[in-house]
Order: sequence, then C-alpha cells, then structure tokens
Amino acid sequence: MATVGEDYSFVYTQVMGFVKDFCEAGGEVTERLWVPLGTKDFGSIIGILYFIAENLSARADEFATRINNMTGKRKGADEVETAIRTLFTYAAWADKYDGQAHGVPIRGVALAMKEPVGTIGVLCDDAAPLAGLVAAMAPAIAMGNRVILAASEPFPLAATDFYQVLETSDVPAGVVNIITGSHSELAPTLAKHMDVDAVWSFSSSDLSATIERESAGNLKRTWVNNGCTVEPSAHDCLAASTEVKNIWIPYGE
Repeated sequence: MATVGEDYSFVYTQVMGFVKDFCEAGGEVTERLWVPLGTKDFGSIIGILYFIAENLSARADEFATRINNMTGKRKGADEVETAIRTLFTYAAWADKYDGQAHGVPIRGVALAMKEPVGTIGVLCDDAAPLAGLVAAMAPAIAMGNRVILAASEPFPLAATDFYQVLETSDVPAGVVNIITGSHSELAPTLAKHMDVDAVWSFSSSDLSATIERESAGNLKRTWVNNGCTVEPSAHDCLAASTEVKNIWIPYGE
C-alpha cells in the first residue's frame, strides 16, 4: 500500500495517524520519503519531530534509567517527559512561526520573512543531558537549520543513546550531529569555524567571552549564557533559530 499526499503539514498529520494504526495491526513501513530540510514546506520537519517524540516515548523507561544511573539522582523520568513535550511543542511551532507584513513610510509594504540561520553549533546544558540537548535541537531543526550538538560534558551517554532514536526517526543525514568532549576545547573550534553560522552556549562552563571573541572574525551570531543557568522561552529559541529577510514592495497610486 502507498499513501500519496500534497506536501503540506496536514497531510503528514493524517498519514501518521494511519501509519500508527497500520503498524499496530501488523503492517510494516518499508520506506518513507520526505522533502529536504530547509525548504519552505515544513511538513517533513513536523513529521520528523513527531517521529522523534514517539520513538523517544517508546524508550522512556530505558532513558530514565540511564539518566538516573549517570547523574545519581531520581529525576530521569521527569527529564525524559520534558524532552518529549519539547519535541511536540516545536513540531507544532514548525509551520506557525512565520513572517509579518509591516507598514513603511513610503508608498509600499515591507515583508519580514523568517529564514533558517544555517548551521548552528550548540554547547548543551551539562545538568540536563537529554532535556538540554533536545531543547537546543528541536527549535533549530524546526526552523530548517542543521545542528552540531556538543553533549553534556559530565553525562554524554544520554546523547549517544539518543543517536539511536534519531536513526529510527527518518532524520536526514547531516541534520543532527552530536559530538562529545570538553566544552572548553570545542567552543573555540565551533566559534572560529567558517562553515558554522551561529553558536549557542548553555554550558555550565563560562565560555561566553571565548565564543564571542573567536566568532568576531567571521561575524558569527552568538547566543551565550555568561556561565549562568538560563531557561529561554520557546519564542527566544525560535527567534535565535531564524534570521529576518526584509522584502520591500512598492506600489503606485
């Protein structure tokens, strides 16, 4: 059986409901084809984020146990639930955070169009090895970016386990890239790299000055926490994941 639909988000919602029932009844999906990320159609991104959330939910107990064993705390289940909610939230935002039309002091109108930044390097939250990684990844890819995620420095195994979820969720190759290591060593490399368009830092290490200094040579966008714990809003994350292109449209009498 094949399902064919025009490539917009409501079709993905319908097809995924069908696929869920189809697989539960014993069917098997042999292949899924999605349009590339970075296009103006956000249907594929919505589908991918929902797949990631569903696959993570299926392994929630495993991830919770892993986090508890790594951190020595008993908050793993809460962290996994937070990560799942974050994925669903940005899947819903993917086709709704759009541009605006502005009045201008000429006979015309200006369109402020939201576009992806490009490739974003992120130093993830050390204290929340899964939820912190997902909180940075989800808004970035929801807006069509590619990400390089430096996993939690003290607890990197949650991120490497998460790779398995990404591989079973139809995430295109090269969209989500996870690296592990010392944030103090990775930060200058990401900041200086000419093919990285922005760097975010939520690390517990105060690397803000290093990132801003090293990125000055290529005018890279930065979003840093100055060594403090921050909890940015969804709007803050979406704004950092996009840049605005203004299109001026003059008109006559």
